[in-house]
Amino acid sequence: MHLYLHVPFCARRCSYCDFAIAVRREVPSEAFVDAILAEWDRARRSAPWAETPAFRTIYFGGGTPSRLSPKAITRLLRTLLQERPLAPIAEVTLEANPEDVSAELAAAWKAAGVNRVSLGAQAFDPVVLRWMHRTHGAEDTARAVAVLRTAGITNLSLDLIYALPAELNRDWSADLEQALALEPEHLSLYGLTVEPHTPLGRWVDRGEARPTPDERYATEFLLAHERLTHAGYLHYEVSNYGRPGRAAVHNSAYWRRAAYLGLGPSAHSAAGNRRWWNIREWAEWERAIGAGGSTVAGEERLDPAMVQLEDTYLGLRTDQGLPVAALPAATVARWEREGWAARVSDRVRLTPEGWLRLDALVGSVGR
Repeated sequence: MHLYLHVPFCARRCSYCDFAIAVRREVPSEAFVDAILAEWDRARRSAPWAETPAFRTIYFGGGTPSRLSPKAITRLLRTLLQERPLAPIAEVTLEANPEDVSAELAAAWKAAGVNRVSLGAQAFDPVVLRWMHRTHGAEDTARAVAVLRTAGITNLSLDLIYALPAELNRDWSADLEQALALEPEHLSLYGLTVEPHTPLGRWVDRGEARPTPDERYATEFLLAHERLTHAGYLHYEVSNYGRPGRAAVHNSAYWRRAAYLGLGPSAHSAAGNRRWWNIREWAEWERAIGAGGSTVAGEERLDPAMVQLEDTYLGLRTDQGLPVAALPAATVARWEREGWAARVSDRVRLTPEGWLRLDALVGSVGR
């Protein structure tokens, strides 16, 4: 069983963020755990979760899960695991902001069962971090890595954002070098997108910032591929790199279309051809829990054509690709001629240049 827990609380909204968050000075940790466990108590008895014997992954995402009290995280994991154990070699991930990490917290996370931490570094340049509305500095990321390793959490991932506006003069190459110097087991690299109703969206609307041209996006994407693969990381998914054996197990379940359960405000779930998602805002979701009502905001069922399209999209975004037979021969031949794909045995996988065109390539299949 793959379980996602959405922790919405943040100290501040980042300039680019359109996630479902709740900015709070004081985090209602115990109330959050009470509500999550109430939602879990309902879900665990229903199909297909009632038949799953153990947790393969548990993922605390957000928001900023590291703002929960260690007591709350411990209680939540202990209660979940009393009802259903962890599978062998299970992955329990906690997203954390670098400034939140302390020796005390890291030790508590480790004792509670967390064995993987994803640090939201995003950048190392102080000017860029201020522009992003981040509340940490580059030194905090390095310190957090050292503290987590000392605590015995040895599976660490760093998040970085690239393709920032040119006016920031961000040195992407230097940021990659600083990230590599910390020797994380995993890195997730995300190209900046301008979303409406975010500070960045408003800056762009007012002409105070400009979206990054596609050429810059492509240049930085390919530079990261070159640097990280040369350093021994496997580029196993469009946005993700890992040391051998360190791919993110939880996220990989999404790309395989495995069933997963999401708990918490805005959390998504999937089983077979069914998709459903929770009430987005924390206060409304908590009220629904307290009233004993449904927390589901919407759902859909994929027809066979949609399932096939999703299989194609998810397969091509990973280094596993798709069986050659799953694609029209003419399409594969054209992609190979253009340098967008390569055949490996009986499978076809996209090259980095192909990944840059993923949406367009999937949309062109069969045309």
